Amino acid sequence: MIEKTSISEEVMFLESRYGAHNYHPLPVVLSLGEGVFVWDVEGKKYFDFLAAYSAVNQGHRHPKIIAALIKQASKITLTSRAFYNDSLGNYEKYITQYFGYDKVLPMNTGVEAVETAVKLARRWAYSVKGIAENQAKIVWVENNFHGRTLSSISASTDPTSYGGFGPFLPGYVIIPFNDLDALEHALIDPNVCAFIFEPIQGEGGVIVPYVGYLNGVRKLCTRNNVLMVADEIQTGLGRTGKILACDHENVRPDVLILGKALSGGVLPVSAVLADDEIMLTINPGEHGSTYGGNPLACQVAVAALAVLKDEALAENAERMGEIFREKLKLINSPRIAVVRGKGLFNAIVIKSLNGISAWDICIKMMENGLLAKPTQENIIRFAPPLVINEEQILKAASIVKESILYFDAR
Repeated sequence: MIEKTSISEEVMFLESRYGAHNYHPLPVVLSLGEGVFVWDVEGKKYFDFLAAYSAVNQGHRHPKIIAALIKQASKITLTSRAFYNDSLGNYEKYITQYFGYDKVLPMNTGVEAVETAVKLARRWAYSVKGIAENQAKIVWVENNFHGRTLSSISASTDPTSYGGFGPFLPGYVIIPFNDLDALEHALIDPNVCAFIFEPIQGEGGVIVPYVGYLNGVRKLCTRNNVLMVADEIQTGLGRTGKILACDHENVRPDVLILGKALSGGVLPVSAVLADDEIMLTINPGEHGSTYGGNPLACQVAVAALAVLKDEALAENAERMGEIFREKLKLINSPRIAVVRGKGLFNAIVIKSLNGISAWDICIKMMENGLLAKPTQENIIRFAPPLVINEEQILKAASIVKESILYFDAR
């Protein structure tokens, strides 16, 4: 751990003393962000290559998003769904037309949206598909991450997520990711109502499926009358070089889950999109959220979505991602096992040599002015804001190279 002044030490002490110990952050205390950069309390500048787990795709404090926030905050922020408000309808029209669905159900956090999708799938199973009550099954994949509610960890294969929190929800079937044969076999069961998956696995280590997998999933779900539910909370909204990762194979999920960058990192906003046959199975009073669809969130989300298209951020992610991966692949180090990714969703798999871990490399990158964090112990994920330019991506790649080669020279 690098030396810190008393300001950083005091902040970290307060979190350790008074906060739950459910995170293990890098030892840096941030106080300012703009575009692709953040600054710590001592004024040191860093590239942000985590982007709040892809919540800040549009860059820190994007002026158009902040302007929408301030304008709406000066009027009204929360009404609850007990009343209509003058922002929700316009937002619902905008986002459904943006993605091509009949309806949207607004929520707050990503995991709330996943939970909503699970409930929608089960209700559809009983009221449309005709599955007997309490017999519906949902298929998930190994190595997934959909949040940390009991519903989501019931589908997890990561002991860090599920260990010590049982008993778990029934009706879940777990198969390998990127395996159409396993999916075909699982969908034979007539009680299966949905397949929920990430088009590219994020927390799992940026696992990109083979070309044709998404199309295969779509065909199998259609053939077996099963809902294809895509969790695009991390992979969506430009991150992988398309507005949605499913767009790489021109595939349309039956249920689309969005969050994170839906607000540009300003406040929690999530959404579930589906057509009427699915969405209208839930009636008044059967699901909801006090904050879901609040006026502040609606105005911010419209601005955040507009920025993605107006500034062609998906296209920029595609170009910058190709440059970044090319530079990473040129790093001549025995510590690098694999470089992989799509768009600006990338990862390096690190071999542990001489006791040096992915965490150690992340600490060295932090010292050199770039923030990234390991996932799955030995994988470093790189996901900067999509507003990054070529000069910045080249500089960031040089920091990664310098930080890895530092340990090779020892």
